Amino acid sequence: MIAIKRALTSRPEIRWLGALLIPAALLFAFIKLTSEVLEGETLAFDKAILLALRSSGDAADPVGPAWLEAVMRDLTALGSTVVLAIITLAVAGFLFVTNRKVLASLLVFSVVLGTGLSNTLKFVLARPRPDFVAHAVDVYTLSFPSGHAMLSAVTYLTIGALVARDQSRKRVKAYILGVAILLSLLVGISRVYLGVHYPTDVLAGWSVGGAWACLCWMITAKLSPTLQNNSEK
Repeated sequence: MIAIKRALTSRPEIRWLGALLIPAALLFAFIKLTSEVLEGETLAFDKAILLALRSSGDAADPVGPAWLEAVMRDLTALGSTVVLAIITLAVAGFLFVTNRKVLASLLVFSVVLGTGLSNTLKFVLARPRPDFVAHAVDVYTLSFPSGHAMLSAVTYLTIGALVARDQSRKRVKAYILGVAILLSLLVGISRVYLGVHYPTDVLAGWSVGGAWACLCWMITAKLSPTLQNNSEK
């Protein structure tokens, strides 16, 4: 273990190679999911999960008490375009006024380009929404990948990484990133519970969104010395 740590410290290219494996694995998962969805191989799985989340004999009634559905609606709003835009601009504004303009720009570009990628994928893949269960919230776009799942991953994971980079204690870093991951997971789960997405839509959204966020983290880390110098001026 000590030898591995020394190797990572003395050979930064090894560390970068290891970091690249994460977005590569996530992109592979997205491509694999896309292939199986287009071939119809996931439909039985998707239907089974969605129907399991509905009351027996009533596809319009989600399982659980009424308050759970209300909670899920609140959670799904955390991945809406408006909420994510407000959070992104608020954090970018904070970075800007604390003289970290490059980080602020990276955050905005990450979310804006991620939104464009999400819409493009939806248009190209053109998967309809689930039509055998009632939608508990209004939806207006196509289904695959889940934009809420993808963009919540892009936004919360990127913000989490930017905030965590200023922390020296590993426990604090882990907590911040853990909260970011939890928020992304809750948003995705809420989409399936509310019947507006197939489970594979959400899995695909998490995969490509996580990969996108990882690439943004790597760009930030690569620019870290420059950013540090700029913030000290």
